[in-house]
Amino acid sequence: MKLQHNLGGLEGLDPINTEVQVFVEPWEQRIFGIHTAMMALSNQLGSSPPQYAIEEVPTTFESFWTWGHLRMGAENMHPFEYFRLRYYEKWLGGISGFFVSEGYITQEELDTRTAEFLASSELAAAPLPQGGEPAIDEQVVKYLREGDSPMRALSAPPKFALGDQVKIKEVNSGEHSRLPGNLKGKIATVIKVYDNAFAYFFPTTDGIGEPMPVYSLAFQAETLWEATTTEPNMIYYNDIFEAYIEAA
Repeated sequence: MKLQHNLGGLEGLDPINTEVQVFVEPWEQRIFGIHTAMMALSNQLGSSPPQYAIEEVPTTFESFWTWGHLRMGAENMHPFEYFRLRYYEKWLGGISGFFVSEGYITQEELDTRTAEFLASSELAAAPLPQGGEPAIDEQVVKYLREGDSPMRALSAPPKFALGDQVKIKEVNSGEHSRLPGNLKGKIATVIKVYDNAFAYFFPTTDGIGEPMPVYSLAFQAETLWEATTTEPNMIYYNDIFEAYIEAA
């Protein structure tokens, strides 16, 4: 398990960042926009509710890209790099690596262009390209308004019910996980069984992907952290995919 999968169980991560601005630097807004456009043009949207006519959008981006891919790019980093880099720097690294892996640009081309920008303040300050394809703009705006839902109909009844005592499995996180590492092996109580199943963007090595039930679980905080860092009767809640749960 990588350190970045276990942030809830780590101590001594001070100083805490109290930055309140969403975007600190102008380039961070651009990275957010690039990621949003990639999600809005992702090739799986034709089969993901609400089912966009993505094949009719005149884009040269033909890949599968979601929040999950962005998170996986960050989680794949060496832990030292993960903790060293700022939030949107992780995004930049994940997106850049994806474009290289998908063949949109080579690593050599990316390195050359990066060196050119770093060497020329005039080039770095140049205005962004203008114009574009209106149909792409319309698709991005539509996606921002409607999104794509992971909610699906249940194909089988949930394995657990309200009030059940369950245990979080000791699964191998692999490249990407939606399970906080400090919950592994811990006991919790089911306090809500959601009415629908929920899919994840793509199959992960630790068991999620296909639509499955999701539960809201209540943990005694003192079983997760030292008693001196919690308050009496403090409860911690987390929504967990069924693949990560077994009977206590």
